[in-house]
Amino acid sequence: MTGPQRPARQRVVLAERHGARRVRTRVEVAEQTEIGEALIGGLIRAQLGLALRLALVTVLALGAVPLLLSIGSLGSAVVLGVRLPWLLLGGAAFPALYGVGRLYVRLSERNEEDFLDLAGD
Repeated sequence: MTGPQRPARQRVVLAERHGARRVRTRVEVAEQTEIGEALIGGLIRAQLGLALRLALVTVLALGAVPLLLSIGSLGSAVVLGVRLPWLLLGGAAFPALYGVGRLYVRLSERNEEDFLDLAGD
């Protein structure tokens, strides 16, 4: 003897609901309803994930410099009359950090634009 048959699960997306009122996401965000809080939480998670990924890449890249310099005679190599460690730490690290900062700003602005597109009526 089997129990009653359950209907198959179906994914419901707001845009697929026929006849439902149009969700005003700006109002939801402004009034801090559950939907608005979920949208803001998603933006915060996206920004945090971006920051953590770029921080990890930066730490790994800058942490690799001492390891590379400890290999053989690489730490005592001279390029253009300056020792290689000074060139890497003084000449390459700061532009790299600037580039990571610019990349973070560009990607975080893209996250915010995606959020605003989602929140647009």
